[in-house]
Amino acid sequence: MTETYRDSGRAGLEDEEEFVDILGERRRSSDIGFSLRTFSPHPYRGALSCSTADLNNAVLESQYLRYMAKEISMETGSSVEEVREDARGILEEMSQNLQLGFIRLMAYVLSKVLKRLFSSVLVNMEGLNALQQAVQESPVILMPNHRSYIDFLAISYIMFSYDIPVPVIAAGIPLAGMKLVGEILRRSGAFFIRRAIGSDKLYWAVLSEYVKTIVRRGFAPVEFYVEGLRSRTLKSLTPKLGMMHMVLEPYFKGEVYDITLVPISISYDRVLEESLLAHELLGIPKPKESTTGLLKASKVLQEDYGSMHVNFGRPLSVRQLCEGRINRGQYNLVPRDLPQKPSEEAQACVSWLAHLMVRVQEEGSLISPWSLMACLLLQAPATVLSEEGLLWHQLTEKTLWLRKLALDFGARLNWPGHVPDLDVISSTMAIHRSVVHRKAGRVFLVQEDEPARKHPVSPEEGVAKMAAAMLMLASYRNQSVHVFLRPAMLATAVRITKSTQRDELFAFFCFLQDVFSNEFIFIPGKSSQDFEEACFLLKKCGAVHVSQQEVTASAAGLEVLSFLQGLLQPFIDSYQVMFRYLCEDAVHVFSEKQFHPAVRNLATNLILSGELHTYEALSSDMQKNVLSALRRLETVTKLRASEQNEHKVDQAAVRRIGDVLSGKIPPQMLQTPPDARL
Repeated sequence: MTETYRDSGRAGLEDEEEFVDILGERRRSSDIGFSLRTFSPHPYRGALSCSTADLNNAVLESQYLRYMAKEISMETGSSVEEVREDARGILEEMSQNLQLGFIRLMAYVLSKVLKRLFSSVLVNMEGLNALQQAVQESPVILMPNHRSYIDFLAISYIMFSYDIPVPVIAAGIPLAGMKLVGEILRRSGAFFIRRAIGSDKLYWAVLSEYVKTIVRRGFAPVEFYVEGLRSRTLKSLTPKLGMMHMVLEPYFKGEVYDITLVPISISYDRVLEESLLAHELLGIPKPKESTTGLLKASKVLQEDYGSMHVNFGRPLSVRQLCEGRINRGQYNLVPRDLPQKPSEEAQACVSWLAHLMVRVQEEGSLISPWSLMACLLLQAPATVLSEEGLLWHQLTEKTLWLRKLALDFGARLNWPGHVPDLDVISSTMAIHRSVVHRKAGRVFLVQEDEPARKHPVSPEEGVAKMAAAMLMLASYRNQSVHVFLRPAMLATAVRITKSTQRDELFAFFCFLQDVFSNEFIFIPGKSSQDFEEACFLLKKCGAVHVSQQEVTASAAGLEVLSFLQGLLQPFIDSYQVMFRYLCEDAVHVFSEKQFHPAVRNLATNLILSGELHTYEALSSDMQKNVLSALRRLETVTKLRASEQNEHKVDQAAVRRIGDVLSGKIPPQMLQTPPDARL
């Protein structure tokens, strides 16, 4: 029998759910017997498995690709046969070659690896049973979040364990270049996509038809990461819409009756790549994916990574979700086999669905005690970095206080109810001893060990050394930031505007959403609901009084408001550093190659001077998010003719955003429609 993990192991769920540790049985029985067990999945309409040759041939012979080959032939001057040969080469590079024998091999290897890495891998049975039913009724799209390289392997492993058709998975092309491993992944269901497709019309056509053919045939679920890339900050990323368009088009065109979307939330007590991710954010190149690199990384098997939770969300019908949002009749005006540019209505619908899926992933994730502790540690950086450290009893008391607030806000917590609270916190600290350590009743940040040097470390090198540890801490805070985000934005609006008027606070709330919509996930058109949710939650915990016209802070809620304001402050401070750089006299036109080191240099100097108290301005992801936000707000413009990826900055407009964010411009000037741009 498998080991069940009921609500006694988790706090914060209104309805008791059953979680099963799928490693329980693996620890007691033969891994080889498990991998060779009878595998009897039930796919959509009993669809037969499709060989690589049959699938590729169906794509090449499709009317759509024939039409596109003629179009590209006329545009490029190449013959149709030459274009078709190029398409065939793309398919050979891209296509999966799913084979049961390799699934069995992966099941055997993963049984060994997962047992070494994790104390438990917990799966919600209700969601898994719903998925088992859904794959028989319509084509299924699996949409997990992406926090670790092990994500997609774990999902395939779980589906094999419970006789659910193993998915075909969109993966990055670098994985295909790994000797042996790349081929094993391909034969385990991965199909490989180039990261920089750009305006390659033929590649887009082949990829689109390949994905749509799999969806129409339904022999296996399609799995892809709507965020596009693995999140290096462990925070949800703005969804990419290309693949989302592809998987939904068969429904829009009436080629399938319905499509089922299954959001999957994967949560880790500790992420395997935590140190690597922090160094990537500081501009240290990621090691190239290789089999040799994988073998060298085998030392991770000696570490303790706690538990992994895989929460299969409720299957969602695209037909029901899109009702009233899109008129599918527009697709009848053009033959199905011909390319058709999506209408603005279709693009808006796809964007809404993609953002919705990421929000559902966030809501389905389980928050670890360490994530709550990281929130608190980051609000006392000077203390944990000092020789005195932070008092242990203060951290434990504050963590228990924050647990209650998180539960009030509806968070799902991975907090064992049958274990004393102090033991939970102590064991959590033990798992993360690479980041913090406890000594003599105090908590200190662990800084990277440096090899023996002939010369002392410079102040700038000292900042970089601290930054790696602080960014690791920030990444774990990011796992729970969505729980507190909307109340934090309202608390920040109260502090910065010094207003109690609902309309003024709402205007500033919308301004924050506009500025930070590349940083956090907001469903388009939901600003009013987000604001009302923030009011409700702050009122629920007694932090504010709410009336039809006013939102006023309560004396009893100062601790809550202070914590929430502190949660958002590193983002505000980091954005202001980048605005400051862009408003320097010498900066009117800049390249991204100049921007990142210049901002790091400015932030380092501000940290050394004591003017800046967050290290997150050093993060390349936050720097990219600022540029994306300013491009969206049309205050930074990319120069088309530039070969150096140059941008022109409207310094007055950037300065105005910074002034509003700091409260120098009164909120009355923000009373414009929520979707208006500055």
